[in-house]
Amino acid sequence: MNDLISIPCVLMRGGTSKGPFFLASDLPSDARQRDQILLSVMGSGHPLQIDGIGGGNPVTSKVAIVGPPTVPDADVDYLFAQVRIDQQFVDTSPNCGNMLAAVGPFAIEAGLVKSTTSVTRVRIHNVNTGKLIEAEVPTPDGRVAYLGDASIDGVPGNAAPIALTFMDAAGARTGKLFPTGNPRDMIDGIDVTCIDCAMPMMLLEAAALGVTGNESTAEFNANGALLQRLETLRLEAGRRMGMGDVSNQVTPKPVLISKPDKGGDLGVRYFMPHQCHPSLATTGAVGIATACISGGTVASRLIGDRKPPVVLVLEHPSGHLDVKLDARDGKTAAGILRTARRLFEGHVFAKPIAQMVCAA
Repeated sequence: MNDLISIPCVLMRGGTSKGPFFLASDLPSDARQRDQILLSVMGSGHPLQIDGIGGGNPVTSKVAIVGPPTVPDADVDYLFAQVRIDQQFVDTSPNCGNMLAAVGPFAIEAGLVKSTTSVTRVRIHNVNTGKLIEAEVPTPDGRVAYLGDASIDGVPGNAAPIALTFMDAAGARTGKLFPTGNPRDMIDGIDVTCIDCAMPMMLLEAAALGVTGNESTAEFNANGALLQRLETLRLEAGRRMGMGDVSNQVTPKPVLISKPDKGGDLGVRYFMPHQCHPSLATTGAVGIATACISGGTVASRLIGDRKPPVVLVLEHPSGHLDVKLDARDGKTAAGILRTARRLFEGHVFAKPIAQMVCAA
């Protein structure tokens, strides 16, 4: 009854992130047209995303697109899109492990995966990286359960546990665990580890930039000089990792690591890349933990010799995130516990594509 485009949509929280979930069949197959729709839906180009449903923060400006599998051994395809807030840009180069936590429940309720009793295992093909992730979703009586006793730092209250297992996440973007060929490189006088495991990242010790690593998110976000320094290092890391000019990409992510101060194994401040994450990305945790068990990295130098099977406790601004590392068939499998919740379902409205193209 109006001149906008109506699209079926489910708003979900996955881990410590939140965003709309779409069936792939409800969006244009053409990537450019799809991205134009997402920009309109989220309200990008305004710091508050006032003309869309985005939350004005990178962790609430995310989109999941789910459809039938296109590879063997998978139950569904999952394409993640990071929608920029400050500019009209959609980045589908990274994965998001937090949004990933809601893919299984969404797929079951959308009829893409048949539920079983007790727990339903959903094998998810992440289209961004080509990797497979297993999600174990509680489904007592064949229905998705969102209520439970599990808790994760960064989300208030309790919910049903969703176990994610990243199967051989190395080389998710570049094809190599260490894209530069080295576990440690020096960029502009700073020791860094350029690693590609679930998420391309650049790890460096916080002390190398004159901070402790225990500062709050707000303190980091107010430190313009530090953010600019991180961006300069990130751009060069991206070039050395074979990713080209990454100035308009959100990867590689800069990560500051430090000695823990709350009884964990490692202090972590994860950047997205121009703001400090209020907690920690799931994919980031997988890569950071993998760096900890890989000899010669800045992380292993700081944490000491660790070998799987091992559980590593990563401290972040909202608490901690535990990563369980096991060796399977000569490869590393990383397990993380997350939660999710269905928040809203209905239709979201976008401007007609022709109007958006003309405005751009």
